[in-house]
Parts: sequence; structure tokens; C-alpha cells
Amino acid sequence: MNASQKGLIDIFDIAKVCHEANRALCAGLGDLSQKVWEDSPQWQRDSAVNGVRFNLDNPDAPASASHDSWLEEKRLAGWKFGPVKDAEKKEHPCYVPYEELPKEQQTKDHLFKATVAALAPLLP
Repeated sequence: MNASQKGLIDIFDIAKVCHEANRALCAGLGDLSQKVWEDSPQWQRDSAVNGVRFNLDNPDAPASASHDSWLEEKRLAGWKFGPVKDAEKKEHPCYVPYEELPKEQQTKDHLFKATVAALAPLLP
């Protein structure tokens, strides 16, 4: 029996790995504001799970489509652009079209997509 038949992980596990990879990338870029998965607010964990689902359902979609999906999720939740991420005000500096994101932020979408793709074969 191989790993995928055993179902060693689920989408929540993948979301946690994606979150932690993103947190590590942010730390490498000097942004130490990201909390570990267990200490992150539920809305942030839910967003990661939604991102995993999107990438599993759309494996051939470009990284920009993942960002577009995230933008739509945020729009529906009442978020808008703000110069600093502020959950209480529902403002986020990445609330812009993918093409307007700094390269470092675009990299996060590529990393997320690659992480999902790498771990997807381990799902049941």
C-alpha cells in the first residue's frame, strides 16, 4: 500500500504546511508578523484551507488565479486595500490585482501552489 492509499494527510495538513512555508518566506524577507499555524486566527486558517481546495480543484491554473480566488474570498468577506494588514479594519496591502503585487508577494502564490502540488499525492 502506498502513501496515497493510506491517506497520511488531509487538506488541513496541507493548509498548515502552506501556511508555515509562507511564514518562513515572510521571515526570510524580514516580515516577522506571521504567527505559527496554531496561533493564527481562524479566518486565516480557513483562507489557507480555501486556497488548498482551489489549487486541488484547479491544478493547471496559474499562480495568479490562486491570488484571484483569494481576492474574491476577501471581497466577499468585506476586505479592502489598506497599506498595512489590519484584520479588524479588514484591510490588506495585497488586495490588488496579481500584476500589481510586488515580486515577493507573487512568490507566495507560486510557493503555495507548488506546496499543494507536492503534497496532493499523499491525500487519500
